[in-house]
Formats: sequence, structure tokens, C-alpha cells
Amino acid sequence: MLLKTKEINKMFDINNITRKNIKNLKPYSSARDEFKGTEGVFLDANENPFNTPYNRYPDPLQWKVKEKLASIKGVEPSQIFLGNGSDEAIDVLMRAFCEPGADNIVSIDPSYGMYEVCADINDIEFRKVRLKDGFVPDIAALKSNTDAKTKLIFLCSPNNPTSNSFDTGEMLSLAENFNGLLVVDEAYIDFSSQPSLLNALPQYPNLVVLQTFSKAWGMAGLRMGMAFADERIIKIFNKIKYPYNINAVTQKLVFEALNETEEKNLWVKTIISERKNLTDKLKTLKFVQKIYPSDANFILVQMKDARKIFDYLINGKIITRDRSKVTMCEDCIRVTIGKAEENAALLDALKKYESKLS
Repeated sequence: MLLKTKEINKMFDINNITRKNIKNLKPYSSARDEFKGTEGVFLDANENPFNTPYNRYPDPLQWKVKEKLASIKGVEPSQIFLGNGSDEAIDVLMRAFCEPGADNIVSIDPSYGMYEVCADINDIEFRKVRLKDGFVPDIAALKSNTDAKTKLIFLCSPNNPTSNSFDTGEMLSLAENFNGLLVVDEAYIDFSSQPSLLNALPQYPNLVVLQTFSKAWGMAGLRMGMAFADERIIKIFNKIKYPYNINAVTQKLVFEALNETEEKNLWVKTIISERKNLTDKLKTLKFVQKIYPSDANFILVQMKDARKIFDYLINGKIITRDRSKVTMCEDCIRVTIGKAEENAALLDALKKYESKLS
């Protein structure tokens, strides 16, 4: 159940968790911040007058992209931060709200590894709470691991590498009576039957939702991630990000892609169909012990002698991801869903491997 907005607002104040030096920070003012027009004789930013249009600095706040994206996502442009991949948003969260050597972050295990790496880089204690059987978050344990110095709780749903979505109500319960930020990473949300938490933003001012153009949109090479949150949080993001963090080419190509949502939806539909087809066929192989239910564009497959199979596939130039040493993923290989012919190549290779076992 969603709490009333005014009840949650009484408990949470972003100023209480923002680092003092960030609150006092005077942000860098770029030439394109001071003049936002698109026409004129530009002699303000020490740009080369030749090689149009790439001689000009890009929009530092990407307003054209944000306005288009806002209409698709059902939020306000002022609720959007665009970063150099979702990793930039993750790093900005830690730099803005976590005091190095003093504060801590709570997250689940296993999950996306960059949360812990980024915490280590920023000298922030990272507390991992092991998932329960079925890869379900232990909500009580997550709560009990927080204290007055906990500034962020990270959840990845659908989770990487386990591929499953978490219960919406249970996730949001972590934001209630919590004076820090609940960060839900929805990189794979397009492949899930579970709806995004974006519609909960008005009720939860301490909720941050991360998404990306790398997965469903097929634009991993462009490196653009999204963070959605209360406008006050986004203002802090913009205060400390590097001035021109998203280049002009990326902004242009992403804007054009936002006009092609039907094509993106078709890709998602195709990948989901291929996911089921690949799952069904992998189940027929004798050495496949378990395939975990997936809400993502990949599947986690438990195999007998997983490392041996992983190496065998590499020798055949089929690259998967060995997750055998990850918590709770013993003897597991993570397989991204490819095109039909790529999935067929994988199955053909595995069938040949099976025939050698006979």
C-alpha cells in the first residue's frame, strides 16, 4: 500500500542526507548554461568556428531529449537525470549523499557488481544481504542492516544475474520510515511483466529509479543511463555532474530513437519470444539441471560442469558468462538472448557437446 505523500514528506528531507560540502558547493557554470539559445553568433565558449555541428558544446542538461523522454515515461523533465550509462548515476548518488569513511550502503547479494565497486572507490561501507531461496530479498534482514549512517539501499529488479523481478510492495516498504534513498535499478524492466516503479515517485520522495538505453533500446554503445526521482534530488545530481556528460552525437541518436518506440517494443517482444524458445530447448539437454525463471533479456542456467561447458563454448567462439563463483549461482552460466540464428548456434554447439558425453 502506498503511503500518503504528505505523510512520507514529513519523515524525509533530502537536505538531511546531502553531504555538507555538496550543499555548499557552487557548481561550475558552463557557457551553455548561461546562454540556452540555439541561434546567434557564438563567441562565448572558445569553440572552433569550423566543423559544424560538432564544433559546438552539447546541451549540458539535454532538455530536448528529456522533454521527449518525459512524455514517454509519464514524468516531468525536471525529474530526469541523464548520465554516461547508469554507472554515472550510481556514482553521483554516492558522491552526493554518502560521506566517505563514515556512511554505508545496504544491498542484496548476488546483484549487479558495480554497486559494490563504486562504493569501494568512494570509500563507503557496502553491506550485502544474501537473497533467500528463490532469489527473493530478505526484507527484514535488509531493514535490520540499516542504521543512522545508511544513506542508500540498492535493489536491482529484475535482478542481475538472477533474472527475476521482486515484489513491488516489499520493495517500496523499504522506503517507508527510511531517512535515506531507496534506489531501484530497472535496467531490464522492459522484459518483465511487472510494471515500473515510476508511478510510485509522487508518493515516495526518497525513491530513485534507474533505467538504461543499453538493453531494450539496443544502444549500449552510446552509453546513456536514466535516473528518475523527485526534482530536488535531480537538482543535486545536476549540481555535481560534469558539465557536458552526454555528447552531442549520443543526444541526437537517442532523441531519434525515442521517435521509434514501436520498433523498440517489437525488439522486446521478439527477445521475450526467443527467451521462451531457448529455455524450452535447453531443458531437453541432459546436463542442464535448472533454468531459473527470467524477467530479463538473459537466462541463468545451472549445468553440470558449467565451467567446462563455458570453456567449450568459448573454443567455438560462442561467448556466454560464467557465474559459477557468484553467491548462490554455483555451476551457473548466464546466457544473453540473441537473435534466432545466434540462439540456434548455441543450441547446436550444446547438442554436439551432449553427443560427446554419450
